[in-house]
Amino acid sequence: MSGGFGRLSQTLTSPLSSMPSSPQGWITATRSTWGCPRSWSGAIGLYNIGLSCCLNSLLQMFFMNTDFTAILRRIQVPEGATERRESVPYQMLLLLEQMQHSRRRAVHPLGLARCLSKHNVQFFVLYDAAQLFQILWNLIKTQITIEDLAKRLIGLYTIRVQEYLVCQKCLLETKRDSNMISLPLPMFNYSSCAIRTLEDSLRCFFEPEQLTESNTCHCEECGRKTRSLKVIKYLPQILTLHLKRFCCKKSSRTQKISHFLSFPQSLDFNQILTPEHCSLDAEEKADWLYELFAVIAHSGSASFGHYCAYIWRRTEPRWYCFNDSSVCQVSWDDVKWISLFLSYPAAGLEVGK
Repeated sequence: MSGGFGRLSQTLTSPLSSMPSSPQGWITATRSTWGCPRSWSGAIGLYNIGLSCCLNSLLQMFFMNTDFTAILRRIQVPEGATERRESVPYQMLLLLEQMQHSRRRAVHPLGLARCLSKHNVQFFVLYDAAQLFQILWNLIKTQITIEDLAKRLIGLYTIRVQEYLVCQKCLLETKRDSNMISLPLPMFNYSSCAIRTLEDSLRCFFEPEQLTESNTCHCEECGRKTRSLKVIKYLPQILTLHLKRFCCKKSSRTQKISHFLSFPQSLDFNQILTPEHCSLDAEEKADWLYELFAVIAHSGSASFGHYCAYIWRRTEPRWYCFNDSSVCQVSWDDVKWISLFLSYPAAGLEVGK
């Protein structure tokens, strides 16, 4: 799921909130960031408790987003002990408080781990970051009982896309709306050529697509295959992008796509998408500027690897690498060479405090 970008304001360049950090969006991180000595920064790590590096990275991304933690701090505390043990938002709040008051370099997320186990989130299992991000977000959303907070969470992360299906014979148009919390971006274009930049991957995602036998959709009138066009209807405050670096071949073995794809520190969708790709007015498009806040990176192969999170701390301002229990300062040069699950907050969001 799920790294991130956040919208920028005219007066504040605020970091993005959740960069693509899924196995489908990784490149090997530079050596200096792996196993790096921890420099004291007030940031607290999370111990790995059973191949939980993916979970730890996503939690750090959530906790460093002050818009998210503002929602978390207002949740209604469950009444019974059993309900509290099984509430993901409440256990996340307890873990956040534990991290903020700890004098140690890292804490054990045991309470949250037991809670997630009750919701069929297994440990000692390799997760794709985008998959686990979706699982966590759904659990949080469904367990927040205050309606206003749930709506704020949805508005913070949800992308609304409308897909147009146009019949090539009778020209019948069919519209289909969908909501997603991360955009799954391709690593190859429709000509099977490797995509080298994040901007080109976004353009490819929104390009009109001639549906093929493997993903065909038939016209309701004449039964012919249709042409598909995706149109943005709403971009959230936190834009999460996910590079599809994992693919299944005919042998059914999952493989990782390893070629390098560059990504920027800021994204202006006005420079990326054409008018046919969006159904927003001029005022809404003015808010289409995002800054990178977090990257969740994977090193290794599809069958074995490791996750860590690179997060921008606005108050310093510096990049940090959260590698389970180890936290250290890194530079943008370290971050830009990794493969990613990206989170871009909208400009003006005070994330990354």
